[in-house]
Amino acid sequence: MSNNYYLDRNRNNMKKLNEILTTLPAFCSIFFIGIQDTTTPLTRLNYAIDLKTFFNYLVTYETGFFNRPIMQITLHDIDNIDSQTIERYMAYLSYYDKDNGEIVTNGEKGKLRKLSTLRAFFKYFFNKDMIKANVASKVASPKLHEKPIIRLEPQETAELMYSCDTLSGFSEHQKKYNEKYKVRDNAILSLFLTTGIRVSECVGLNVDDINFNLNSFRVTRKGGNQVILYFGEETAQALKDYLHFRETLNLPKEERALFISSQGKRMMVRTMEYLVKKYAKVATPLKNITPHKLRSTYGTNLYNETKDIYIVAEVLGHKDVNTTKKHYAAISDDVRKSVAGKVKLK
Repeated sequence: MSNNYYLDRNRNNMKKLNEILTTLPAFCSIFFIGIQDTTTPLTRLNYAIDLKTFFNYLVTYETGFFNRPIMQITLHDIDNIDSQTIERYMAYLSYYDKDNGEIVTNGEKGKLRKLSTLRAFFKYFFNKDMIKANVASKVASPKLHEKPIIRLEPQETAELMYSCDTLSGFSEHQKKYNEKYKVRDNAILSLFLTTGIRVSECVGLNVDDINFNLNSFRVTRKGGNQVILYFGEETAQALKDYLHFRETLNLPKEERALFISSQGKRMMVRTMEYLVKKYAKVATPLKNITPHKLRSTYGTNLYNETKDIYIVAEVLGHKDVNTTKKHYAAISDDVRKSVAGKVKLK
């Protein structure tokens, strides 16, 4: 593995994509070549996974496709699919068996993503005049029921950091293991809570991305663009303490990953997710706290301080300010609490 996390990730995603393409009809390659300049490798990989699910459904349940090898499906077959076929597929997604016997369920968001894949797929061939209609566009989107945004209250944030600093609430065995890495974990939690970076962005950081002269760091956002973010003195100290610890690990000089696992390699996303849950379980046992929840906490706190939704959108790296408004919506509960008792009956 190189020290460019994003380059390695894109290569792995392309490898997985090419493997899936060998199991799909040949014309699918036309679609993926056509969208390669406007999508990321991860997006294309997800498209391929969704299309494989769709074709598996067709040859398993749909008349005209039943028991046919997927590789023999043609664009002419696709052109004969109607919107009712896709609606039956959407119903099928609620609960189905995968090839390996695994039971899969899809909620509203899962169904919407798979429908979005089909819309992009049909739209591409329709715009190229290779099929007569984009029937996927005629299928209604699943209604999304917004869930309340879970975030940490100030006291819970303090308790989370306290659990990392003192390891209170952990067994003696857990304390023995976590004692060595708590300075690293403190730096990670501090970055999440004071900059709102995504977990993949945190994993991808290199030592060379940190600039203590300006208390800033370079982060690679979704889509590959790089921006400079800033942190305060508290986080700066946490990072300096961790980098001092990192120097004691006797890592090879070519290893430039900022956050190192117990195996001496760049931490992975799932490891960092587990790290957050480990401390949050002690600090806030009734809330399912993930790195994304810490991001929501930061977004809410930043809005409380600035009252500027556009600043929050810029710092969080949201392309659409409507996404950011979810953080603003999370504040509505505080507003409701503040007006309680304001209107008097007597």
